[in-house]
Amino acid sequence: MLSTYSYPTFPYVPAPEQRTGTVRRHPVVVVGAGPVGLTAALDLAQKGVPVVVLDEDDTVSIGSRAVCYAKRALEVWDRLGVARPMIDKGVVWKIGKVFHGDREVYRFDLLPEPDHKIPAFINLQQYYLEEYLIAAATGTGAADIRWKSRVLSVKPQDDHVVLQVETPDGVYAMEADWVIACDGARSSIRKMLGLEFIGEVFQDRFLIADVVMKADFPAERWFWFDPPFHPRQSTLLHMQADNVWRIDFQLGWNADPEEEKKPEKVIPRLKAMLGETTEFELEWVSVYTFQCRRLERFRHGRVLFAGDSAHQVSPFGARGANSGVPDADNLVWKLKLVLDGLAPDSLLDTYSDERVAAAKENLLNSTRSTDFITPKSAMSRTFRDAVLGLAADHPFARALVNSGRLSTPTTYTDSPLNTPDTGSFAGAMVPGAPATDAPVEDAAHDAGWLMDHLGGRFVALYYAGPDPVPAAVADSMTALVAGPLPFAWHVVTDRRRDAGANALVDVNGRFAERYDATPGTVYLVRPDQHIAARLRAFDVAALTAALNRAAGL
Repeated sequence: MLSTYSYPTFPYVPAPEQRTGTVRRHPVVVVGAGPVGLTAALDLAQKGVPVVVLDEDDTVSIGSRAVCYAKRALEVWDRLGVARPMIDKGVVWKIGKVFHGDREVYRFDLLPEPDHKIPAFINLQQYYLEEYLIAAATGTGAADIRWKSRVLSVKPQDDHVVLQVETPDGVYAMEADWVIACDGARSSIRKMLGLEFIGEVFQDRFLIADVVMKADFPAERWFWFDPPFHPRQSTLLHMQADNVWRIDFQLGWNADPEEEKKPEKVIPRLKAMLGETTEFELEWVSVYTFQCRRLERFRHGRVLFAGDSAHQVSPFGARGANSGVPDADNLVWKLKLVLDGLAPDSLLDTYSDERVAAAKENLLNSTRSTDFITPKSAMSRTFRDAVLGLAADHPFARALVNSGRLSTPTTYTDSPLNTPDTGSFAGAMVPGAPATDAPVEDAAHDAGWLMDHLGGRFVALYYAGPDPVPAAVADSMTALVAGPLPFAWHVVTDRRRDAGANALVDVNGRFAERYDATPGTVYLVRPDQHIAARLRAFDVAALTAALNRAAGL
């Protein structure tokens, strides 16, 4: 039990298969009710896809576990309607500081520009996050979360998957058109299919201590190399909700994990850092080892892997849940099109292609961070310490400081779903990039955000600037809306007075600035809010081809 949180117990209910003795086939079964599995289930349910979630426990995560959630993951949850309670409960932050000894050598701002709806990061204990996701998924009426349900076997067939599930009432069989394996770093599904996890385990150990205290540290990320209270090692400090502080201590490879978790070992470390007179309560302790590993492919027939079951990274950089949630975001819209018969199942191969590329990027950054934080030789340590010594006074050295490159969304540069540019564009909104936000007003002059009008379907954004929308453009867009693919369009305009029903007014010119838009520019945005194509001038044939290409047609 925790002093700041009471764990809920979710009721076990016998499955319909057990009550009737029949084997039922479900469109999608998600294995694992963690943040990634619940995100996938909520997204599917909101899209009208009945989904069963199997979890062998009957509560939320034990201990705070993941705590740092980045802007992109929060944007996904905002699209699903669950980000607001997370942000309200969590600790919002964007400033990080790096210390060498007791000297600050570097600081950074993760969202220096204004006019974004979602903050750069929040810190929130994972159990709160899961509670919000469970409530939202259950509230859809389309998500059947089955607690105390452990998957014993998975047998892929040509057109479905057979699962054996163990419950307090015995074992039953069920079938699924598709299975999404979100059962964590020790994935039983991965082992059942005999799949290899490639990568490396780093020879170092870190202690996590969650401490309840009232402290005057700001809501920032503080990282120390060789601090006076923990010599020749590193330490990380984060503020969470409920006056809980996450503190990570580097221990070294030879540390005994069970011994280091004992209060008589942890409390002296904390007192050395916080001071003998600081009052605190030790809430949760764990010891972990860095691992940077992944599956070669994330799709195996009708079983699709997401989150930690597909890839693992070191926790420095907050790339765990923040890479797993985009897995779900990438996968679900594609699976929905396949289930509806609007796209071939080869579209799901692009899920693997795109998210493997993201995993490679995350593992590369995570490995580099680990190498800098835990030098493997005396020469590496000398180089690292020299960089830290120069960073306070020399900007070139700050670029080399690596206390964990914080999670950023992946641009799917090489995705076959992208339509290459034919015109000349500046800026970051290249095909494959995640869309960026901008303040807008709708036709009723209500203030809002661009991202609120994206997601869940393909969206074309036609930038009119100060000009009216040509009738031919409106007619062509209307025809695409009437087509088989889920599609909508908006005019982005400077004309407040006569903006039409589907118009978005570009407040402060942020859309034009961030998207390098000139009158006539068109952007096609995928259901997961990534750019599929951009055109300098409206061309219905080119836009139609880009839409079909983005759907894998």
